[in-house]
Amino acid sequence: MPFREVNAKMVEATIAPGQKMFSQRGAMLAYRGDVTFTPNMAGGQGGLMSMIGRRVAGEAAPLMTVEGRGTVMFGHGGHHIQVIQLSGDTLYVEADRLLAFDGTLEQGTMFMGAQGGVMGMVRGQVTGQGLFTTTLKGHGAVAVMAHGGVIELPITPGQPVHVDPQAYVAHHGDVRNKLSTALGWRDMVGRGSGEAFQLELSGSGAVYVQASEEKL
Repeated sequence: MPFREVNAKMVEATIAPGQKMFSQRGAMLAYRGDVTFTPNMAGGQGGLMSMIGRRVAGEAAPLMTVEGRGTVMFGHGGHHIQVIQLSGDTLYVEADRLLAFDGTLEQGTMFMGAQGGVMGMVRGQVTGQGLFTTTLKGHGAVAVMAHGGVIELPITPGQPVHVDPQAYVAHHGDVRNKLSTALGWRDMVGRGSGEAFQLELSGSGAVYVQASEEKL
C-alpha cells in the first residue's frame, strides 16, 4: 500500500480489509476509520529469527501490527521521513530508522560483518552503529526516518560511493559494503566517525544518506 507524503515529517497510509502493515511503536499520529494496533512480538514477517536478530542488536521493542479499514498518519520525533518503493529487491536499513512498512514485505536480519568481514564488525564497535541491519524484501513501500533530510545517491558498477557510517540510512540493490579507514590507527584516537571511517558501497543500486550524523 503506497504512502502519501503529507509533509516532510508525516505520511499517510490507507488500510484495507485483508491487508496489514507494521509500524514502529509510537509512530501513529492520528487515524480515521476502524483501525487496530497490536504489538507484534514475532518481529513482523521475519518471524522468530528476525526477532532474535533484533534482540541481539538491542532492538527488542515490538513492532505494531496495523489492520482494519481506514487511513493512518505516521510520524515520529519530528524526524524527516523518506518513502522508498521496493519492486522485488531488498532494502537494508537500521531497525531504529523504520517508521512503517507494507505487511507484504518479508523482514529479516543481516549481520553487517557478513559483507564487510572484520572491518564490518569494527563499524559497530567504533562508530556506534549496530552490527545488525534489518532487511525488507519484496514489493511494497517503506517509510524510513532520518535527521535533516535524505538524499538518494546512485551506486553504479566501477563507481563506489563512500558514506560516513553515521550518515548512512539505508541502501538497496546488488550492493556490497565494507568499512575502510582514511586515517592510520594512531590518527583515529578519539575519532568515532567522519573522515576517520568511510562505509564503501559498490555494485549497482542506491544508498540513502541523511543530512546529519546524529543517531535516532
